[in-house]
Amino acid sequence: MPGVKSLFVPGPTNVPESVRRAMDVPMEDHRAPDLPDFTLPLFADLKKVFKTETGKVFLFPASGTGGWEAALTNTLKTGDKVLASRFGQFSHLWIDMCTRLGLDVQVVDCEWGTGVPVEKFKEILMADENHEIKAVLATQNETATGVQSDIAATRRAMDAANHPAMLYVDGVSSIGSVDFRMDEWGVDIAVSGSQKGFMLPAGLCIMAASTRAMKASEGETMHRCYFDFKDMIATNATGYFPYTPPMTLLRGLRVAVDRLLDEGLENVFARHNFLAEGVRRAVAAWGLELCAKGPAWYSDTVTAIMVPEGKDANAVIKHAYHRYGLSLGAGLSVVAGKVFRIGHLGDLNELMVMTALAGAEMAMRDVGIDVVPGSGVAAAQEFYRQNAPKMAMAAE
Repeated sequence: MPGVKSLFVPGPTNVPESVRRAMDVPMEDHRAPDLPDFTLPLFADLKKVFKTETGKVFLFPASGTGGWEAALTNTLKTGDKVLASRFGQFSHLWIDMCTRLGLDVQVVDCEWGTGVPVEKFKEILMADENHEIKAVLATQNETATGVQSDIAATRRAMDAANHPAMLYVDGVSSIGSVDFRMDEWGVDIAVSGSQKGFMLPAGLCIMAASTRAMKASEGETMHRCYFDFKDMIATNATGYFPYTPPMTLLRGLRVAVDRLLDEGLENVFARHNFLAEGVRRAVAAWGLELCAKGPAWYSDTVTAIMVPEGKDANAVIKHAYHRYGLSLGAGLSVVAGKVFRIGHLGDLNELMVMTALAGAEMAMRDVGIDVVPGSGVAAAQEFYRQNAPKMAMAAE
């Protein structure tokens, strides 16, 4: 097919040209005497993205899933009790990992399309008088359903219960795209990945741990080797790594972080909200519903769109790909075949989003879903046109 394929899955995301060029370099010595001149400022600037002054940043050659495992095995011991909620495929997978690692998981099952049940968590923590729960797990952005949860409210609930459990956040599809404040919200471990808001290929787990989490890692914890914080701490202090790092990804990460900081994190967050709202206006104009059950749960990085009863979302996805060269995200597990997803995070602007909306609209009509031609595109177009001056002012 002539032209460029359009990638609108919620990760991996589009890699900016400047980031690609930064990675297109000859292989280099990862133990070179001047490597710390590159790595130490990178560690410092990553802390700005996580909004932490006291936390420790780690870069593991892995995906976000590796970051989950690092978080759990470095700070907890087999049999420890953790509190988690399940409301999508990725919150489910984190729970599954906890179980397989031998943790005692208290699971709160929620309707898919909702998020972290803050008040229920508060109730459970207040009842835990012996403080058996050692950690609370919260997925900030459930990619499978397009749901964004309130991490600040989760911390407030924990504080209201006067409970000492640590707070672990899956920020794989949120950090670097939507507001995240590690220190202010009392987050003990935050996990992200390179292939989402950081605008890189997959392959890097980017995570941060609080001083409290670091203290916990010094005690009796699970067996581990590759993901051991201690090895990273010992070598990172001088700007090196305990094993061969993916230098090309690190070179790209340097440029990606520069892009985020140059744009300004608050402007990055505003841009993602602006683009997401245009997508939501398009869905409303199509007469379709979001998987997210209300505005309180709307994600600014991915929108999961319900197809009408009796229609197959996978047919939309396949047709969009083969006919128009457009990659849309598939529904997973409980919502498989019921939703298709549009990822709108990373290096993105209005015209790029319009490509996804036009392609999705054409694909839906082609497979027999009755949407008015041009309706979604027009709704998003008008929203972007009318609100662009506000975005321009926010960026100044």
